[in-house]
Amino acid sequence: MRRVTPAEAFLPVLDRICPMHAVLGPTGHIVQAGPTLAKVITQRAVTGARFLELFELVRPAQVQDMAGLLALDGARLRMRLRAGPRHAFKGVLAPLDLAGGRGALVNLSFGISVIEAVRDFGLTGADFAATDLATEMLYMLEAKSAAMEESRRLNLRLEGARIAAQEQAFTDTLTGLKNRRALDHVLERMTQNGEDFALMHLDLDYFKQVNDTYGHAAGDHVLQVVARRMLSLVRPDDVIARVGGDEFILLFAGLGVRDRLADLSQRLIAKLEEPVDHEGATCRISASIGGTLRCLYTSPDLGQMMVDADQALYAAKAAGRGCYRLHCGDDQCEREMRGAG
Repeated sequence: MRRVTPAEAFLPVLDRICPMHAVLGPTGHIVQAGPTLAKVITQRAVTGARFLELFELVRPAQVQDMAGLLALDGARLRMRLRAGPRHAFKGVLAPLDLAGGRGALVNLSFGISVIEAVRDFGLTGADFAATDLATEMLYMLEAKSAAMEESRRLNLRLEGARIAAQEQAFTDTLTGLKNRRALDHVLERMTQNGEDFALMHLDLDYFKQVNDTYGHAAGDHVLQVVARRMLSLVRPDDVIARVGGDEFILLFAGLGVRDRLADLSQRLIAKLEEPVDHEGATCRISASIGGTLRCLYTSPDLGQMMVDADQALYAAKAAGRGCYRLHCGDDQCEREMRGAG
């Protein structure tokens, strides 16, 4: 019957108190390995492997065999895996009297790299001894992760609320279009960036008759339909703002050609003249439009552009409504536009 040494009698309990241990036989091969160590070394079977083929001893260096390892009795060891993630390991070695000769017990830990090791090797608290401070670090890490995740969710909710509040502050509640505040913000940005743009002042014709004849509910419905129709004719980056009961300002980024603005004005008027049904009643409106172009001004003055667009709008209404006028910046163009429409 094989004689069991006192040291060997103690080995079965090592899995629980030292889950990252390795028992080395007289030849330096691993005859027993803790469950966590076996989990870390996934490239090959741990038991039966030569310890120095799995681990590179960084400090003390130049250890090549079992005799060299036994000479490190009680010394602090620094090592790393020869394959796989190059984590630093701490360790301590103690000689063992085994039935086959002089062996050794090596107990390993991750030290301060435990967090990275947990991530890379998929470890949990069950992979460490109950008394290992690594479990405390894991609990702290889990608590920190939970706190950070909750903080992230809170920040997302706050940011969402902020964006929603800002959007609400910049939105006309009836039509969903931009409001005067949003318009001023966009105009200021466009001017500061030196962008070309067209500014159009649109006023609904015969809208008062709709309110007087069919009531304010019908008027609100017409305004909502008008908003949808205008949005269907412009680009996503263009801006439509409701600035009065039936008044709108439209901004067209990058538009600097009179003919294009005139064509767009005609299409808007035609679209808005289509009848609007509301609870069996047919509501009819039209639109008058005045516009101007940023490129007509040597030094852009938003106040002057608004005045010029308003004057063009008044000229459109004076011409019989349902038409447009563009401020052109010179007398010849003004005469041409008075003859248009």
